[in-house]
Parts: sequence; C-alpha cells; structure tokens
Amino acid sequence: MRNLRNIGHGAYKRREPLPSISASCWDVSRDEIILAHGPTQDFPRVELVRLVKDSSEPSNLESKPVASWDAAPVLSQNGSEEPDTIKSLHYFPDTVTACLIMAGGDIVTVVESDDDYGTPGEAHVEIVGTLSPSVSSARWSPDEELFVVCTGDGQVLFMSRTFDVITSATMTDDDLKLSKHVSVGWGKKETQFQGRGAKAKALRDPTIPEKVDEGRLSKNDDGKRCTISWRGDGAYVAVNFFSPGSGNRRVIRVYNRDGELDSVSEPVDGLEGSLSWRPEGNLMAGIQRFADGHVDVAFFERNGLRHGQFTLQIPKDQPETAEDLALEWNADSTVLAVVMRDRVQLYIMGNYHWYLKQEIPCAEYAQVEGRWTLPWFSWHAEKPLLFAVAAPERAVWFEFILSIARGPMCGGMGDVAVIDGRTVKFTPFQTANVPPPMALYDVEVDYPVTDIAFSKDGSQMAVLHQKGMHLFALQKQGPAGRRAAPKLLKTIPLDNFENKCQLQIAFAAPSQVQVLSLDDFQLQITGWDFDQELMLGEVGVGLQAVTLTSADETSAEEGTVVQDRQRNITRISSEGNGETVVLGKFPALLPWATYTTFEDQFIAFGLSRNGHLYANSRLLVKNCTSFVVTDKHLIYTTSNHFVKFIHLTANVNELDVPLDDPETDERCRSIERGGRLVTAMPSRMSIVLQMPRGNLETIYPRAMVLAGIRQLVEQKEYGAAFATCRTQRVDMNLLYDHRPEQFLENVDLFLDQVKNAADIDLFLSTLKEEDVTQTMYRNTKAGVVTATTRQLAALTTAPKASKINTICDAVLHSLKAKKNANLQNIITAHVCKNPPALSDGLQVVASLMEEDETLAERAVEHICFLVDINKLYDHALSLYNLELTLLVAQQSQRDPREYLPFIQSLHKMNPLRRQFTIDDHLSHQEKALVHLRAIANTYSEEVESYIVKHQLYPPALALYRNEPGPLRTITALYASHLRSLSKFRDAGLAYESLGDYPSATECYLKAGSSSWRECLFTSSLDPSLSSDQRQEIASTLADALREAKDWAAVATIQAEHLSSLESAISALCKGYLFADAFRLISLHSRPELLESHLDPGLLDAFSSSTEFLADCKSQLKAQVPRILELRVKAAEDPLAFYEGENPFGTRTGAAGGDIPDDISIAASSRVSTSASLFTRYTGKGSQVTGTVASNVSRATSKNRKREEKKRARGRKGTVYEEEYLVNSVRRLVERVEGSARQEVERLVCALVRRGMSERARAVEGLMSEVVEGCERAVGEVWPQQQNGEQQQQQQEGGEQEGQYEGADWRPTGGDAVLADSIEAMRRGVGKPVVKKFERLSLLGGR
Repeated sequence: MRNLRNIGHGAYKRREPLPSISASCWDVSRDEIILAHGPTQDFPRVELVRLVKDSSEPSNLESKPVASWDAAPVLSQNGSEEPDTIKSLHYFPDTVTACLIMAGGDIVTVVESDDDYGTPGEAHVEIVGTLSPSVSSARWSPDEELFVVCTGDGQVLFMSRTFDVITSATMTDDDLKLSKHVSVGWGKKETQFQGRGAKAKALRDPTIPEKVDEGRLSKNDDGKRCTISWRGDGAYVAVNFFSPGSGNRRVIRVYNRDGELDSVSEPVDGLEGSLSWRPEGNLMAGIQRFADGHVDVAFFERNGLRHGQFTLQIPKDQPETAEDLALEWNADSTVLAVVMRDRVQLYIMGNYHWYLKQEIPCAEYAQVEGRWTLPWFSWHAEKPLLFAVAAPERAVWFEFILSIARGPMCGGMGDVAVIDGRTVKFTPFQTANVPPPMALYDVEVDYPVTDIAFSKDGSQMAVLHQKGMHLFALQKQGPAGRRAAPKLLKTIPLDNFENKCQLQIAFAAPSQVQVLSLDDFQLQITGWDFDQELMLGEVGVGLQAVTLTSADETSAEEGTVVQDRQRNITRISSEGNGETVVLGKFPALLPWATYTTFEDQFIAFGLSRNGHLYANSRLLVKNCTSFVVTDKHLIYTTSNHFVKFIHLTANVNELDVPLDDPETDERCRSIERGGRLVTAMPSRMSIVLQMPRGNLETIYPRAMVLAGIRQLVEQKEYGAAFATCRTQRVDMNLLYDHRPEQFLENVDLFLDQVKNAADIDLFLSTLKEEDVTQTMYRNTKAGVVTATTRQLAALTTAPKASKINTICDAVLHSLKAKKNANLQNIITAHVCKNPPALSDGLQVVASLMEEDETLAERAVEHICFLVDINKLYDHALSLYNLELTLLVAQQSQRDPREYLPFIQSLHKMNPLRRQFTIDDHLSHQEKALVHLRAIANTYSEEVESYIVKHQLYPPALALYRNEPGPLRTITALYASHLRSLSKFRDAGLAYESLGDYPSATECYLKAGSSSWRECLFTSSLDPSLSSDQRQEIASTLADALREAKDWAAVATIQAEHLSSLESAISALCKGYLFADAFRLISLHSRPELLESHLDPGLLDAFSSSTEFLADCKSQLKAQVPRILELRVKAAEDPLAFYEGENPFGTRTGAAGGDIPDDISIAASSRVSTSASLFTRYTGKGSQVTGTVASNVSRATSKNRKREEKKRARGRKGTVYEEEYLVNSVRRLVERVEGSARQEVERLVCALVRRGMSERARAVEGLMSEVVEGCERAVGEVWPQQQNGEQQQQQQEGGEQEGQYEGADWRPTGGDAVLADSIEAMRRGVGKPVVKKFERLSLLGGR
C-alpha cells in the first residue's frame, strides 16, 4: 500500500568544454557524487569531478574538479582507434581514492588530498596495471576487499584491493555440465488444480514443461555485453556472459569467493546481458525479451533455476525505449530499478505483485550526437532510496520515501490510493477491505503516476504525472453511503513544461492544487485551478521545500503546509499571492510529517528515518515505525510490535506516551511482527495494518472502540453504543458508568433505541456493581474526570446504593405502561437485581395468571430460563400460592409424583398450618415459629420443642418478650444451651437475670479472670454459700488473675475480699504499682509494711529492671554491628552473600567436583549449581540437570517448609540472619519504648520516696544508656529515608523492573521463601520511634 514519494532532488548540467558524462558513483561518507567526463573522440581525456550542493540553492549541484588525465585510445575490430570507455567507477571513502577500470584494460586510481580535496593538481593519478586483451565488465564486492573482472577472452579474474590476482577462472563449455537442473514445476500452471474436467490432461508429468527453452539469443543482444553482480554478503558473485562456445547462449555463472564455479543457469530464450543480484541473496534479476515485443524481468535462484518473473510496463507507443535495459537493486532489496534509454522505472513487490511506483524521465539529456546512451545508474550504499542517474548531458539525484496516499481521517471513508504505473488502485476501506494487489477500483491515466493527493474533506483526489494532472470526484452512492468509483472531472496537461520534473502535489483548496517541481536547477511551487484550468502562478518563492502536504482536515484555514530544508514548517495560503506563515520548526529534517489542529493549536508530528517520532520539537518515542493522526489520537506502531495511542492535547508537553503494557493499558495493543499502519477510520473505530508480506489486517483497538463508545454515550446514541459494545465485546456497564445521571434521565430513550427485547435482557443480565470506568475501562486521557470520580467524596460518606438495583428500578418504571410488549424485560429486570428479586418476579406472574394465562405461561418459561428451577420452585412455594407453585413445577424436570402429593396435602390444611408447613419445609424456621405461635395462640409444648430442636432462642425471646412466663422458660433453656457450648459468661448473665445466683456464680467462676467482679457479686447474693466458701472463691479468682498478671485486680481481691494487706502490697510491687501500694498502707494505717513488704518489693523490682536493661545493652552491642557487617558483605559480594561460599573449592556440580562422596548436598546447603543470584528471580537462567541440581532445588513444598523454619530461626551464617536480627532489634526498641520506660519511671519515683537515691540514680542512668543505644540503633539499622517522592519513584522503578525482568516467572518452593525475605527487607515496615528519656530533676537529671 506504500508509494514512493520524492523528498530530495538535485541536478547538474554539463558545461563546456567538458565532454559528455561517462560514469558516476557515490562518495557515501559525504553523500556526494563522483562524475567522470570523457574520454570522447574529440576529447581524449578523463575529467573526474565531484558534485557538491550549492549552499544558496541545494537543488543545484556544483562541480569541483578532482583530477584529469589522458586516456589512450583502443583499437577496434576493424583496426581503427576509438576512445576508451569506463567499465567501472568506484570510490573508497576510507582512503579517499577513486578506482576506474577502463575497457582497454587500464586500472586507474585517483587519490585525493585528505585536507583539501578537489584542488586541481592535488589528486594523485596512477595507472596501477593493465589487463589484456580487454575488460568486458568489472565489479567491486560489497565489502570493497575483492573485485571481479571479466576480460574479453572469457577469463574471470578475482583481484584483491591491492590489485593482486588471487585466482582466475575460464568460462568454457564444460561449465554447462556442472548443474543438472530438475524443476518440479512450483508455481507453474501444470501443477495447479484446473478442475475435474482437466484430470486426464493433467496426467502428464508436471516436471517436464510443455516448451523447453534452448537459450536462443534475443534479437537485441549482440553478445558483447557482460554483467557482474555480487550477492549482498559478498560470498558469491554472478557473471552474465555470452560466448559462442557455450552452446551459443547466454549463461549466468555463479562463483564463490574463492573463484570456484558454484552453478550455471538453465537455458532461457531471449535472455539478455543485464543482471542484478538481490542483496538479500534469494534472487537474481535478468531481462528476458520475447518475440511479441513484451519484456520480462526473469528471476533466478543461486542454483540457476528460474524463480518467477514479471512484465515490464513499457509504453506501447514507444517500444524502442526498452531496446537496451539495465537492472539495479537498492541496498535493502526493496526496490528494483529498471534503467531504460530515456527513463528509469522503480518497481516494488508486494503480495507477489510488482508495482511500478515511479518513472523518472531523462529523455532530454540521454542522447549524444543524436544517438541514445544508456544512463549510468547508481544506488547509495547506505541510504536505500537515494540514487543518482548520470546521462551524457546531465546528472540528477533523487531521494524517495515509502509513504501512503491516504484520505482524511476525520469524516473520511478510509480512502487509500496505490500507484502502479498508469493505474491508481483506489480502495475506500470503509466500503470494502480488498486485499492487495487487488483494489476496489482501478483508475487508469495516460502516464505513470508520480504523486496523489486528497482534499481535506475527502471529496476530491488529484493525480500528478510528468505530463499533466487529473482531478477526480469521490462521491457516495446508495442508501448505505458506499464510495462510488472515482469520476474524472478535469485534466490539465503539462506538455509545455518539458524541462520540469514534477515531484509532489497537494490540495490548497477545493479544486485548487499546488505542485512542487524541479525546473532545471531550481525548485518551484506553482498553484493551479482545475475549475479555470490555468496556472495561478508561483507561490512560496524561496522555500527549499522537502515535503508538500495538503492542509489538515481539522484546520479552518485553506492552503498547504511545507517543510523546507531548514526544518521550518510553513503554511502557504491558497488566496492572493500565496502568503506564507511560519508555523513552527522541527529539530531535524523529518521525511514523514503530518499536521493537525487541536483546540486551535497547530501541532506538527514528524518521523525520522531512525524511528524518532516528534511532536513539534518534543521527542515522543525512539522506536516508531509508522504513524497516523486522527481528531483525538496519535496512533503509531513500534519496533517492539505494538500499536499505541496517545491522546491529543493542545500542549505537546502534556502528551502521555503509554508503556509497553497491553494487558492493562487500553492504549497499547500487540500486533503481528512488522505491521505498519495504512489508515485509521475513527467512525468505524478501526485501523488497517499491512504486514511485511503485503497482506492487510483490520483491527478494532480498544482505545478507539472505547473512545467511540464514550462519544456515542455523550451524544445519547445508546443504540449505536450498545451495538458497538456487543460487536466488540465491551462490558455494557460502560453505557451507564460513563454518564450515570444522563443514563437514568434517558432510560426511555435507551429502551426506544435498543428496541429488541433480547438486547435489553442482554444489557440487564450483564450489569454488575463494579464501576468499569474506574477498573477495566479507566479513561487514560489526562485531565478527564468521570462522573463517578466527581462524586467520590459524596459516595464515601453516603450509604452506597446498588447500581444494579437502581438501573433495574429505572427500567421497571419506564416499562410500566408497556407491560404486555415488554413482559420479558420486566421479568428480567426483577431477576437481575442484587439480590435477585425472585418474589417480585413471581408476583408479576401471579398477577398475569388472573389476567391472561397465555402471558403467564410465557412469563414462567422466561423466568425459569433465567433462574435455577429448584430455587424458583422454593421461592414460589414461599409465596404460599399453590397454583403458582404448580405452574413453576410443571416447567421443571421433576417427576409429578414428587411434588403433587405434597401440594395436595397443603391444599387440605388451614392457612396458618399450611404456612407453617411450607416455611418448615423451606427451612425458614423463624417464620415457621411465628406461624406456629399463631396456631397455638399460646406457649405450648409444640412451640417449646420446636424452639429447642432448631435452637431458635433469640427469635423466641423477641417473640415472647411481652409474656413473662414463656420468657423465663425460654431464657432458662437458652442459659442451659449456652452453658453446654462453654459460653460461660453469657450463660452467667442469663442465670443472673433469672435470679439463679448459684448457677450464675458457677458460670462466672468458670469464665475465669474476665468475669471476676460479676462472680464476686453473685456469690455474695447466694445464701447457700458460707463465708469460707466465699473466701475460697475469692482465692481461686486471685490465682487466676495472678496467672494473667493482672496485679491490680489481684491486689483488690487480696485487700478487699481476703483482708490480706501484705499480699496486696506484694502484688502491687510486682506490677510496679508503687503509688497504689503507698496509698493502701496509708489507708489502712500500717506503716510497718513499708519496711517489711514495700522495701523488699522495691529491691526485687530494682534487681529485675537492672538485669533487663543490662540484657538490652548487650543485645544492642552484639546485633547492631552484626547487621552492618552483613550489609557490607552483601554490597561487596552479593553472589557470595546470597549463594554462599563453596567449602570444597571452586569446582562444584556436574562440571566436575571435589565434593566428597559421603557429603549430602541438601537443599539447605548454600552450595548451589542452579540459578545464580542474578538469574534466580528472573527465570532466565539456564536449566541445570543432574543429581546435584535436583538435590539443591528449592522447588518442592517440603523444602519450602524447611526453608520457612530456617527463616524463623535466623541462624548465623544464613541469608535470613539479617532479617532475623533487624526484627529482633525492632522488638527490643518497642519493648523499651512500651512498658519498660513507664516501669522504670515509676520505680525511680518509688526509690526516691523511700530514700534509695543511689539505686534510683543507678537504674535511671542505665535506662538512659539503653534509650541512647536504641536511638543509635534506629539510625544505623534504619537509615534516614528519602523524601516521599523519591521513595515513590524507586518503588515504581522496582515494580517496573519486576515487570520487565522475568514478569512471567514466579519463585516456588524454597525460592519463594527467600524471595519473600528479600522483598520484606527491601520494603521494610518503617523505623520505630524513640522518644527522649527525661531524668528526674531531684537526682540531678536534665
């Protein structure tokens, strides 16, 4: 689908007294052309010149002389002297040397000066040797290290760059015996299926052709021409040579680099002397001329067999132009140049069809003294679409790009035009997706097409060729609006502008175009009006245009946009004299450029040859392969085989480039390798891609589909939006979630547009509570705030309503008046609620049973289709409507013998008993209990047994809360039930409410320390307990509280209930509650207890605290340096740290080892021959097999458990030691900052009050040291973290790295434990906070 469009051009004309141009080549280092003038009969010298661009006029090439020397004449066959000719001209940029091979045999080298090339007399000319008798052809290898010369006597010489003969070969008749060609007829019609009627005819052997070529010469072949062509890698060279001794035919001989004959070609009638080997190496191209006058390009494989052909497009009125032909492949094997007498044709192959993409005329400068001379054609070796054509009077160079002639994106029909010589293959992809090389319409013009342009509204197409221009109307036809065949409106001939080379065309306004042409040595942009059929004049004077583009369809201004050689982007107006306005500037010359206007801001997008995509001056991506621009998106493909979408913004700096994440980002989608964009159709929400082999693929990217659906919803086109969702399999919740309030206001419009009841059911059945605009279909356009986001604050505070129920209720409200027509939708709306409103749906059916039994049966069938029939049967039964239940049961697969007796028995019961039986059958025991109470109208044994059987105590208590007698009975039953379940506290409450204090005391006592106050209270009210028994209960509770370390509660019981003040004081001292101990001593006036009980308690507390603080200090001194040491080791040598050192030397595993036989390499060992640290978590390491590798594997659940135990222990020397030590330090700091600080503070105050100041000062000093140690430990173990923004960037970077490196691999077994440990250390929990320790001022603290 791509055409060749000119973006570079230049010309040079021979000036007197220089002779005619005889040869040319490229200096690839400077992109300059080396030309050779002469020798001729009147000028027996060779003038070597260099063509450079004129600084003021780049299209004008200036010549700078390089060297000049006399060329000796050669003797012709009749003995007369003739001027020598150049057979090969090659330039070596590394040595600034030009090498010329003359037909007479001279090998001439011209060495330029490195610092000042082109100065006359500076170049050194030397004839390094002479080959005899003559040279027929010569060609340098692609690596410039070898060149092959074919002499006039049939010798093939292989020479080095120093012109030493490496080897030689003689072309003889014996060469033809080398290859025994066997063709199996691939691609021949004999091997194709021709129908059953041709079966008998097809019995012949397809490997034997109907006609066997004998290799007869073409009538235009004099047998003198010889051609040499190298394969792209320089491994083989082919020689097309004719010798009478070789069967009197032309033979293509293939030699390897050592000069050994590899193969010869099969006989081909009409084969001529042209030959070009495709650089990719799969085909050699030659010329085959037929008796009827048509000429084919025949292809050969390296083994000499034919491999297809195509026919050249030769002007029927000028068959003489193809009398002499030459072939040349470009550097990347995409373009085949066919050089004729007066023109050069460029062919490109796609889908096995050869398109004529460009025809460059050179008739006016290809003649010498009235006779035709084949132009000298040369491709640039590094720029694939840059070439030079040198004819006797003139030399030109052109550069092309592969571009697509496409119509407008906005409101267009996906129009694409493909150039194939005189045929324009026109396909509107919105009408038909026709695969190339076919097209929907073939438009014929008079001459080979040069360029094509479309108007901004897509209603016109302009076709440019070297002889004129055509304007075609693009119209629609039929009710579907399909594109009709292009209709020719006007033609403007350009015969009066023969000296001009037409390059590009673009629309400036409807029926007005501007044409870029090369007039001799200057570029011109001229305006033309098709309506008046005249030229409006030259516009954009002085612009060195590179690309001429029609104004974008989003712009309100008419005109064209030009990118010049200074990278400026200029608009040329279509009015007046073509005023120019500079719109911007690219940072580099970008061959592919597209312009758009978004929110009144002009944006230029350009693509460089190396894949850099720019928006104005901003570089967006570096791996772009193609792009198009629509009214909302920039769409481009990447070398990673993705198609991506960028939402357009007025500020190019806000363009958000998506990542390579097709799984989660709607703006990225994977495509076939090498796919390129052809066009985009926003109205169809699709794009067309072309694959490398030429086939087309139309896809519907999620970004375009979602953008289209959102636009349709905003326009209230719910019918089209629904159809798109259904076709593209988009969740239909988007129809509501994108504009919730709008949808609820237009439910009637939605139902009218969708119409089909089945479609409405489909919509209702797909509803879910999830807001898809916040999950799977999040709007990726920056700055877009959805309706749900705008109401987020209100939703967080207000009670959340069910989205499904809201929509279903709105639909039901709209369908009230259409009950008969939309009965199916009404049933569906009830059933699709969350939870399903089956009862409401069945009520609808029940009401229909009274009105229309037929409708009722239809409704039952539909609801049975939507819901499980067994569940529906139970719901119908719960409505106590036996007729409805029977109707539903008849729709099920149940045996009537299963449900009919049950329903009949229900008919015989009174209503209350029937309702009780139904609820009990459906396990609705609470409702059944209500009915049972109504039946008995009082509390009965049946009620009591039913309550006990189904444990309905809470409902029964609520039911009989106003009846004291049944309430006490049920409460007693419930208390007994709770006691049996060991819920002693709740049972105690129940017994206490009934006044059963003995049972309550027993339950509270069993409840333990949680109910000691209640237990003491109920025991005091139990008259059956003696004082000793109450004392025993209090002692039991005190022991339980002592085990729970609730020292305050123990002291309360001892002091108040057991009258043991000494035990109370001891308990308070153990709990560091010294102030309470002082208060009790004062309360009971027992000062003697200060020395007998309080002081010993203080000393015990002092001893415990000092021991604890000393342990903390020693732990900090041991663990913190070890943590720092481990981190240094991990940083210096992570491989040794995570993999462990090998105690048996460097050789381990299957490679050979020193591991003793009696040593078992268990999985816990750090000796590992499996994946290393750098591959273990990426999944990219090589698979290690063998006994050792299987033994050390962590991939089993057994090893995972073992590894988890190792991690929990954190033994020294393992990879889990650091994590264990960090957690240990964290626990220590939290313990010190938690209870220890408060306990020490209370202890210090108590010691001071008892006059033990030295002990108080000692424990306070020790506590201060521990707190300072904790502060240092926190600073070293948890270094100062960076600010939140840097942390977030690091986390995002880490997540991104995890996605790219082994994203599809997750560790298992023991590896997962180690991975979790490393991840936990990386993330951390946050460093603990250590507050400053305030010393007591009475002790001199500050």
